Amino acid sequence: MNTGEHAMDRDEDVHDEQTDRIAALTELRRKLNDGLARARLNKAELAGRVHLGRTTVSEALLPDRPVPSARTVAVLAHALKLPVGELLELRRIAEADEVSGAWDGSGPGRPIGEWEPHALEIHPAGPGGGSPELSALPSYVRRKHDRYLDAAVQDAAQGSSRMTVLVGTSSTGKTRACWEAVQPLAVLGWRLWHPFHPAPAEAALEGLHRVQPRTVVWLNEAQRYLGDPQAGERIAAAVHALLIRPERGPVLVLGTMWPEYAAQYTVQPAPHHPDPYSRARELLAGRTLAVPETFDVPALAAAATFAKAGDRLLADALTRAEAEGRVTQDLAGAPELLRRYQDAAPGARAVMDAAMDAHRLGGGLRLPQEFLTDAATDYLSDTNYDLLSPDWAEQAFAELARPVKGKQAPLRRTALRPQRRPPGTLPPASAPPAAAGLMLRLADYLEQHGRTTRWSLCPKASFWHAAHGHLTSPSDLDNLAQAAYVRHWLQWAHHLAIRAIDVGSIGAMGRLSEWREEAGDQEGAEVLAGWAADAGSTDALRRLAEMRKVAGDWEGAVSVLRRAADAGSVDALRDLARTQEAAEALAQGASDRDGWPPASWDRRQLWGAEYLAREAAEAGAMFALSMASALKGIDVDEAEALQRLVASREETGDRERAENLVCRSADAGSSWALYVLAGWREKAGDRDGAEPLYQRAADYSFAAHRLAWLREKAGDRDGAETVARRAARVGHTDALILLARNREEAGDQESAELLYQRAADAGKVQARIGLRAWGLIKGRWPYGLDPDGTPTPRWKASIPQRPR
Repeated sequence: MNTGEHAMDRDEDVHDEQTDRIAALTELRRKLNDGLARARLNKAELAGRVHLGRTTVSEALLPDRPVPSARTVAVLAHALKLPVGELLELRRIAEADEVSGAWDGSGPGRPIGEWEPHALEIHPAGPGGGSPELSALPSYVRRKHDRYLDAAVQDAAQGSSRMTVLVGTSSTGKTRACWEAVQPLAVLGWRLWHPFHPAPAEAALEGLHRVQPRTVVWLNEAQRYLGDPQAGERIAAAVHALLIRPERGPVLVLGTMWPEYAAQYTVQPAPHHPDPYSRARELLAGRTLAVPETFDVPALAAAATFAKAGDRLLADALTRAEAEGRVTQDLAGAPELLRRYQDAAPGARAVMDAAMDAHRLGGGLRLPQEFLTDAATDYLSDTNYDLLSPDWAEQAFAELARPVKGKQAPLRRTALRPQRRPPGTLPPASAPPAAAGLMLRLADYLEQHGRTTRWSLCPKASFWHAAHGHLTSPSDLDNLAQAAYVRHWLQWAHHLAIRAIDVGSIGAMGRLSEWREEAGDQEGAEVLAGWAADAGSTDALRRLAEMRKVAGDWEGAVSVLRRAADAGSVDALRDLARTQEAAEALAQGASDRDGWPPASWDRRQLWGAEYLAREAAEAGAMFALSMASALKGIDVDEAEALQRLVASREETGDRERAENLVCRSADAGSSWALYVLAGWREKAGDRDGAEPLYQRAADYSFAAHRLAWLREKAGDRDGAETVARRAARVGHTDALILLARNREEAGDQESAELLYQRAADAGKVQARIGLRAWGLIKGRWPYGLDPDGTPTPRWKASIPQRPR
């Protein structure tokens, strides 16, 4: 028999097997439907009787649906008095087709069973010195959140795509919970894909469109994907498309995230302010699951049972953590890491403080050893600095490299993976220069501890000097420059921005242009904006347009804005449409080309176009009016729509309907609506009723500063400061600044000075009163502040050379 005949025989065998499996699934469903008819039940009644979801029961009985799970078949067969064993055998034959044909070899990932859990970033807990081969996992203690996670996994196994993001603080067991949850899918032949190389966001954006059905998409530390400044919103859109398109499923997307990131991505922005996470907020809505920091009583009892059965890891952890229930943190080494930080030698402690400051201000996860060595010196007291030995740095890094109980080191070595490219291809021109020498990374728990305890502290002068001299990543330098500027450390912000421009940051050009304009250097601002615009920045083009307007060159402003609009900037399009002349110019430009608006625009861009079109239509631009009509029906975010509707109802005097809308939004958890309700109660004289609402809305800056004012007015100065500092901790410094102004006007200069200083160290916000409040800081210290808190002497800014 020749090769062709062999192939024909194989094809016939495959065809026969597939026919048998289809027949088995058809027969399984026929028997289930016959049993349902004999029992004289409908699907809803059957679902209630067997305690399964209606969708689960329906999909088990309908054709063209995935093979139902073994548990579903067994439960239904028992309830309908059918032979359980016979139906399970039919299911086994039918499932083999779906399992074997689930993946065509083109999608990312590999079978779940081939993954080693530590490769998925589960913290080692055993005595293996961090080695995955030697680090055993303790017995898994199930908690309440596991039940919800299991439901998502079961839905995925039965053919429905699902996504769940576990939200909890560091070392609370989020990643381990995801790993345990997917084990049933391993038996069913599912695959798992962990986008990580060469960088998480880059890998995810490149691979999401290739994900095959029956794949677990593993987004551990989801902020690395959704929070990426360039790719985050596109990743969120790609994941959403993966979940809602039936032909792509079933898939299961699992992620983990710290609470501060979840709050950052899901909080509703103030009206008329940027919304950088609209897609992420839409994706995460209804898909997050909180993981508690501590074990409750049932979980502690289960852990004790495992310990008695011989789990030495749990037994050891319970000797330290049972009283507070922080078992997972103990297993991950958090308490020992904290002890090592608190008890470290002065040099090692200074290194960790510098690393914490770098992480919280955006300096990147991987830090050069040379940077940390130079940055640490000013963190030492004069006495400890004088006592340093010549080899103090080597001793400090050796101390910090020692693992904590064989699991984690306070500061460990790390390396950038080389990018693998086809032979003959060149690296991208935008690639940042590689940092020389050893790269180090702070332990996750210490990073979070630094964010919590050092959020209002200014890094020392040696930190800024070392950042300028040793950091080479454009994004890291740009982040540090922004962090310095919003905290009014203006001189270092300027020099770090120049350094970022030197290594290729386009964003830093635009920001430095804005800062130079604020400082009155119009010529330097325009030069920098021109460079950034030439490099492709639409924000810089808008700044150039504003400069043209100030100079009276309206024709030039319109020309520049049209360049930005053609490049996809909705803000530039809004600027164009704000005047009759600009709207007509836009109309003429649009009439000259077909296919406007661009098909590539997303919902947010279309909504922005609708908004500006209505604005221009009111001024009489007929083209804009037709555009508004064409864009009618765009799905606008519900919270934004409610805010607009409330304003409309109040303007027309329909207070009752306005209040109903606000109450709806408040019931859904809108901080804006809670703030409005609190204001209504305060205006009615019900202060006792207003304060709790202001407290619930404290993540909204207006509510925070209003609550602080009420406390101050009542004579509770400490309470007012507590509220203001709490708000500043999450980015709303307005309350601190306004509290400082009030005390200054009352003659309490000393207290006002301290509050202004704290506000500057915490950074400014984007609230409506932010510019006014920030103006008080700028007026007080026109040349900025030094790292030691003293006013910076007058200094002269320089303009960098134009990048090549």
